[in-house]
Amino acid sequence: MSNLVTATWLQEHLHDDNLVVVDIRGAVTNEDLGGGKQRATYSGDPAAYAAGHIPGAVFIDWTKDIVDPHASVKAQIASPEDFAAAMIARGIGDDTFVVVADGSGGHLATRLWWALQYMGHEAVAILEGGYAAWNAAGGEITTDATTVRADAIFTSNIQPELRAEWNDVLHVVQHGGAQLVDARDPLTFSGEVQRASRGGHIPGAVNLPAASMMNTDGSWKSADEIRALAVEAGLDLEKPIVAYCNGGVTATQAMFGFHRAGADKLTNYDGSWNEWGERQDLPVEANRDLFGATDSTA
Repeated sequence: MSNLVTATWLQEHLHDDNLVVVDIRGAVTNEDLGGGKQRATYSGDPAAYAAGHIPGAVFIDWTKDIVDPHASVKAQIASPEDFAAAMIARGIGDDTFVVVADGSGGHLATRLWWALQYMGHEAVAILEGGYAAWNAAGGEITTDATTVRADAIFTSNIQPELRAEWNDVLHVVQHGGAQLVDARDPLTFSGEVQRASRGGHIPGAVNLPAASMMNTDGSWKSADEIRALAVEAGLDLEKPIVAYCNGGVTATQAMFGFHRAGADKLTNYDGSWNEWGERQDLPVEANRDLFGATDSTA
């Protein structure tokens, strides 16, 4: 089974046994604070789900239901026990094929794709183009409540290689062993725009915006096109890649793209810039005019 399904495919398979659609619509909203600084607000969109959803879909608020409420860095992945409980509450078991739908088939869908993979659940795909594609294809929308399976058993089996902590990333900076990919936009990478107390990027990282892997209609570029982007950025898809962004969400979009292009040694730095940019003891590189000399700080 592909990890990317179309609206047409989902229409044909919507009532398959053991298939569950997860509606994970929400947003990351950036507020301009002036001087190149931004403040981000993370939100789920249960109102959109209540107003109309794919028949049989269950809703997950990505800011509440699958995060660790005790973590010092926001939006960190939930504990294995809490994650399993969230899946079971929505009728998702070890034998469930999950199809994830966000507004446009982007980073919120890939966040759950990664989270499920991290918890050892490989039977997951993304609805290409998300709800925008579903609506464009004339897919049915309902406000009916979803009856979830009552006997679901979900077993979390963490795959540690899929998630990095700050110290893992620092080891890469100091000793190598992996390629660091910053999946944010170029202005944030350079430090001209910042969402933390410090701007810039992790030393040695290359900038390959996850958005560049997508077409304007929300569909994914082909594997060959993504491979070409990787080559242009100087990446070797056969070697390990650690991706990061601001909050460990867009990084999963880049991971999905690299996976689509054939890479299989992929790790998400979950804390990303929300953590690294606030840690005064971690090194930063910044190039605020994109063309001038790089400014490095400890």
